[in-house]
Amino acid sequence: MTDSPTPPASPPAPVYVIGGGPGGLAVAYALRAQGVRAVVLERADRVGASWLRHYDRLHLHTTRRLSSLPGLPMPRSFGRWVSRDDVVRYLDKYAEHHELEVVTGVEVSRVERTADGTGWLLHATGGRELTGSAVVVATGHNHTPRIPDWPGRDTYSGELLHAADYRNSAPYAGRDVLVVGVGNTGAEIAVDLVEGGASRVRLSVRTAPHIVRRSTAGWAAQFTGIVVRRLPVRLVDRLAGPMAKLSVPDLSTHGLSRPDTGLYSRVNDGSIPVQDVGLIDAVRKGRVEIVAAVESFEDGKVVLADGERLGPDAVIAATGYLRGLDTLVGHLDVLDARGRPVVHGPHTPKNAPGLYFTGYTNPISGMLRELAIDAVRIAKAVARQQPAARK
Repeated sequence: MTDSPTPPASPPAPVYVIGGGPGGLAVAYALRAQGVRAVVLERADRVGASWLRHYDRLHLHTTRRLSSLPGLPMPRSFGRWVSRDDVVRYLDKYAEHHELEVVTGVEVSRVERTADGTGWLLHATGGRELTGSAVVVATGHNHTPRIPDWPGRDTYSGELLHAADYRNSAPYAGRDVLVVGVGNTGAEIAVDLVEGGASRVRLSVRTAPHIVRRSTAGWAAQFTGIVVRRLPVRLVDRLAGPMAKLSVPDLSTHGLSRPDTGLYSRVNDGSIPVQDVGLIDAVRKGRVEIVAAVESFEDGKVVLADGERLGPDAVIAATGYLRGLDTLVGHLDVLDARGRPVVHGPHTPKNAPGLYFTGYTNPISGMLRELAIDAVRIAKAVARQQPAARK
């Protein structure tokens, strides 16, 4: 009697990467470089789709050389400050060049442990249930547009849109526009509106931002961010104050006072400095008017914190985004009170080994740079902890 042939071993479960933006693609490449099969699941119909939703004039505030992902430098022809369209081209080329396994049109709604506790079960569109040896969540820092629930907002009949829906200034030429929020997005949209011929542009500010020059005598602000990344917060705060007074004019008489909190303290609280791409000059010349924070909407007017009532033709809310992780992984007790992962990069929550997060911090040293570094670290951690996932 002959022995029955040994059945072939089942292929190891892949590592699933949720999100086909720069963070997800970088992790997928880094995993493959470690000999681990990675499958990218992207809810849109292409990689880098979230970048296409950004406004037309967007350029990276980080240098081309320090914004490349692992394994493929950005072309020199992109210039020092890479445009939105070139970022999209780069991400397309990145996925093609590395022959990454990307599945588009698949949105993951929930991640949970498999019944035997050895892997992860992903619930996705079309009733799919996918089993992975590990999961990397890379759906992005700017996932779900957020507009504050201002009193009267629901009955406001004027034009109100989130900055995610703003493309360019053409529809606002000759119009009175109020931009709400003075982060990098709000500041740049305000400048774009001025340059595009809006008749009046006001910028609503709740908390005065730190403003830095994108580059001074060829030295990019990102370089400074890298240098101070690991320094004590209080030390960086003390150094940043005098530097700001030397490089950025006092705009207090124009309604934009200097912040009363330290630059790095603010970064640790999730607010990076505004990199100047024309806001300083626009404010000094009165082309962008600084007004108080929005408090409510009433009788077709926008009511500000100081009691002023405005009647702009359009309101653009540059009021940030939600991470959108609650329904995906909130039940796993891996998020903090603000909906952010309790750990990121190569670390996994103690109660959820094999679950990784990338792209949910806003580092002063540059998002793309840190995504590239995290990708390599995550891949090494997965390769060590999940040897069965290797090809």
